[in-house]
Amino acid sequence: MSYDVVLGNQFYLRDLVEEISLEDSLEEIAYKANIRLAVTSDMPSITPGQSIRISGTPYGGSGVTNLLHPGVVWDCSSSNSGRKHIGLTVYDRTIYLAKSEDERLMPAGQTASQRLKQYAKDWGIPIGDVTDTVETLARNIKRSQSIFSMIQEDLKETVDKGGDLFRPRMTSKGLELVKLGSNKKAWKLETLEDVTQNRTLEGAITQVKVLGAQTSEEKLSPVLAVEKKDTEKFGTLQKVIQDSKIETTAQAKNAAKRALLGIQETFSVTAPDINTIRAGDEVWLNGISLWVTRVTHRLGTPGHMDLELAAPNKVRRDYLA
Repeated sequence: MSYDVVLGNQFYLRDLVEEISLEDSLEEIAYKANIRLAVTSDMPSITPGQSIRISGTPYGGSGVTNLLHPGVVWDCSSSNSGRKHIGLTVYDRTIYLAKSEDERLMPAGQTASQRLKQYAKDWGIPIGDVTDTVETLARNIKRSQSIFSMIQEDLKETVDKGGDLFRPRMTSKGLELVKLGSNKKAWKLETLEDVTQNRTLEGAITQVKVLGAQTSEEKLSPVLAVEKKDTEKFGTLQKVIQDSKIETTAQAKNAAKRALLGIQETFSVTAPDINTIRAGDEVWLNGISLWVTRVTHRLGTPGHMDLELAAPNKVRRDYLA
């Protein structure tokens, strides 16, 4: 399977490529690529800030698709051990939302979708298909922080209020908002090189107490809700939630129920590469529906991928942490 690396929409570097890996995680916003090139006398000069794209034939498909585009060269490093090489770190353009800080007053009544469009517009990032997150958000003064953390706050509040889980994702069409697990093609992982299953009570929550706003320095905060599950089986592992955005008892109960989680189960998988799988996608392993929390593609013929997988309820709980 062949891959193209195109610099500045002008220089095709395919013949110089020695290694390409792509990394995607729910904890980050930008898709990251590491590229190793052989240096020749006629290759173009490469410097941070230049545009770059990576494309190739999608697994199980035909033609060519953009895997990372629009991208920007972020780091360059060269080495010489008999033959000169250059290493590139590349991100999609959402890296500017992760590296830039601001302070903002966000009015009540907006959705996370609307706020995402505003952030992108202010940073000159084109918009693609942005799913409507539906839930209206509270007024929020966002003190100095990264734009990405502001986006995460908005998406977390959406989940707090009963909405679905979403993540921002850059595509060739622009910045999009993708519902987790909504990919049309959910791959079944059948040909596996290695599978590790991890199960633990570390991080488990069997009881949740939701507190209201503190009204006095001399009194404890009012208790809005207490929910429990499997305390007899696993013991009491309590989490306390106190969030000014939780305004009603119903919201408190919903927030508490969503935070309950017993044994933590995750999977680490190494398998032949399916180069279009992204963090947030649904895959199937041994008949179980799981979500990708992290993926590294080592592109090639054949390629390989490393996946970190978890059940949707664990991803939801972690997302709210």
